[in-house]
Amino acid sequence: MSQDNIQENDMQDNNVDTSIEITPEMQAFYQRADAIIGIANSQLGPEAHSGQVGASLLYAAARYSASVASIGFIKGDDFAKEKDDIVEFYVKQYRQMLSDNLTDYAQNFDKYVQINKDEKSAE
Repeated sequence: MSQDNIQENDMQDNNVDTSIEITPEMQAFYQRADAIIGIANSQLGPEAHSGQVGASLLYAAARYSASVASIGFIKGDDFAKEKDDIVEFYVKQYRQMLSDNLTDYAQNFDKYVQINKDEKSAE
């Protein structure tokens, strides 16, 4: 489910909290996420199902996060000393994002399932 689809559907949903302003930074954040989701979706096919693509996506996120976390360190030993704090930070962020998205998906399940069906039939 792309953010564009969510926003499009949210405009039609009277239960949406309209007090939340989507800033340009937030819009850019969602656009980057949608682009990455698009790449992941393009990997689906006879050779890779959603579970396999999801596992690759998680691995890519972990690998990229390790690279980002290393920025600013001069020595590997110093970086290694911070490993537990870095892991805790990323796990906390992921847990919150996953929880928020699961809640959103559950609340909009019928709508999202229909959008996914529409997207598949259009292919």
